[in-house]
Amino acid sequence: MKLNYFRFLSFLIIAVFAQACWNDEPTPPQKTAEELAIEALTETGRINWVIAGGGTVKRDGNLVTDLYQNFELNLSANTAAKTYTSKNNNDIFDNAGTWSFAGSNFDKIILTGSQPVSGREISFTRNGDRLVLIFTIPLPGARINGVQAIAGTYEFDLLKD
Repeated sequence: MKLNYFRFLSFLIIAVFAQACWNDEPTPPQKTAEELAIEALTETGRINWVIAGGGTVKRDGNLVTDLYQNFELNLSANTAAKTYTSKNNNDIFDNAGTWSFAGSNFDKIILTGSQPVSGREISFTRNGDRLVLIFTIPLPGARINGVQAIAGTYEFDLLKD
């Protein structure tokens, strides 16, 4: 009888030790490069990026923040769509549309619409609560109301709202 009790107790100790050593919880799958890029732009699905509070806009290296001081860009993404809205955009961004990645490096986006930024590759870099967008509006096609004043390379340094 003692031998059976000893075997049972030994088995029980080994089983408890094995259970403690092996984690039965599956490890979550690693996120893809695209998923990480979407999170950089939208975190859990939506972020509003703004100039107000310390953001800047440069065109060809010159500050033009005063033209976009109340600019807002809202980026969102879910399983159905990637969308954006913009406000106080000085007619270079559309007020709303969809966005997609340009290529498979997931460091550039393209916005839909008819304004000068639409259809152009926009490089982005996220660093904490800052998002930097860089794009070029070339000639021709950089006219608003017949004026070529918007052509150039832009850098929007936006803050998370």
